[in-house]
Parts: sequence; C-alpha cells; structure tokens
Amino acid sequence: MTAAVPTQQVDNERARVTEWRFAPGAATGFHRHEYDYVVVPMTSGTLKLIGPDGVETFAELNAGISYTRQAGVEHDVINANDYEFVFVEVEIK
Repeated sequence: MTAAVPTQQVDNERARVTEWRFAPGAATGFHRHEYDYVVVPMTSGTLKLIGPDGVETFAELNAGISYTRQAGVEHDVINANDYEFVFVEVEIK
C-alpha cells in the first residue's frame, strides 16, 4: 500500500500543522493521536478509517468544512477515492 505524504508546516510549543497528501489508495498507517486535533479538508471525498478492532468506517469530507477530535483516537486513514485527497491537520499541544 502507498503511504500518504505528510509535510510539516509548523511545529512549536503550542501546535503542529501538517499537510497530508493521499494518492488513490494511500494510507497513513495505523497511529494514535497524542493531541486534540482539527482536520481541514482541502478536497472533497471519502476516506476509509480502520479502527484498532479492524472495523472499517467511511467518512465523507467536504473541502473547507473542518472537524475536530480529541487526543487518543486510533486508526489507519486510507484515501477511498480515485483521485488525490488532501487535508491539513492542526494538532493542539
């Protein structure tokens, strides 16, 4: 599986900002969020999420419509589209 490409834009004592670019089918790899975070989709589309129990869910994201989650979320995130998907993640330290 292709890996999603993170580009860190900011990393200081208060926040970490990362742009994530996913080719079709690309994945972040399973990870746990250590901070509360906000996701700002730059494109619209569908992401497949696989939780620690292996359960798959799908999220429909729309460009410019942000959402937030608390620290502790565990998942793998996969681009379920046949085009590049991009979002910016803002972690609050």
